[in-house]
Amino acid sequence: MSKPSSRKICIVAVLLIPIATSPTTVPGQAGESPKPVADALPSSNAPPAFEVSSVKPNKSGSTGSHSGFSNDRFLATNLSLGSLIQYTAYDVPASRIVGGPSWLNSEMFDIDAKIDGPTLEHLNALDRVQARLEKHEIVQRLLADRFKLAVHWETREFPVYALVVAKSGPRLTATKHPDKGIDADWGNGTLTAKQVSMQDLAQTLTQVLSRELGRDVIDKTGIAGRYDLTLKWTPDNGASAAASDDAQTPADAGPSIFTAIQEQLGLKLESTKAPVKVLVIDHAEIPSAD
Repeated sequence: MSKPSSRKICIVAVLLIPIATSPTTVPGQAGESPKPVADALPSSNAPPAFEVSSVKPNKSGSTGSHSGFSNDRFLATNLSLGSLIQYTAYDVPASRIVGGPSWLNSEMFDIDAKIDGPTLEHLNALDRVQARLEKHEIVQRLLADRFKLAVHWETREFPVYALVVAKSGPRLTATKHPDKGIDADWGNGTLTAKQVSMQDLAQTLTQVLSRELGRDVIDKTGIAGRYDLTLKWTPDNGASAAASDDAQTPADAGPSIFTAIQEQLGLKLESTKAPVKVLVIDHAEIPSAD
């Protein structure tokens, strides 16, 4: 299944990964990730669930897909369980999802779920970040109920990319939007971000380039402050994990993500290993059609 060509993300939400129903207590990802939000919430503050839901197989063979909340409805069209876990329920890149059934990314589903009025009022009263986190947890409950999804978190030693300062020095512009909050738009080899720290940038690169890089990116720049930036590169969805700054590309092609980061931001991705927090799939079933 191909991922939508453009996607808008809230970087804060990328950083705050909701915890699973029965999590394993583990340290933060590569020493960079903050404590899971669920750990900071009272145990009695359980997220609400959908009032009703319908899950049906999608056999259209289409490459298009969509998911999202609209008022009191959650609609997902032509999505695999893997994509639902990655983008809608846990905000975790594919490189940090371990295990799962053989059909995890091949069987497609359509979902139509409804939340009740009081739940909608509750979500509308929250700020954007907290509402997004609670919506994630509602979808987690849906997947646990309909797909019998069981998961837990672990920390494992994985290959990663360290974001460091290149020999030429950083080429960064201090933010011009100090009061507008952190966000980023990306698609088709372009990333535009506002008011991001280097840790925000590393986490965003992890999410945006999960297929292309196949690894987490961790901040090792030592650079403080927040910045506005634009990054342009030629996407390579088939890129291997062992990429190089000297990789050969056609003469008319734009720069690889590795070259673009170095030339446009004065930063560099270096291959290394670090403890990474991963989501392990213990069990999942194909739901019966409604």
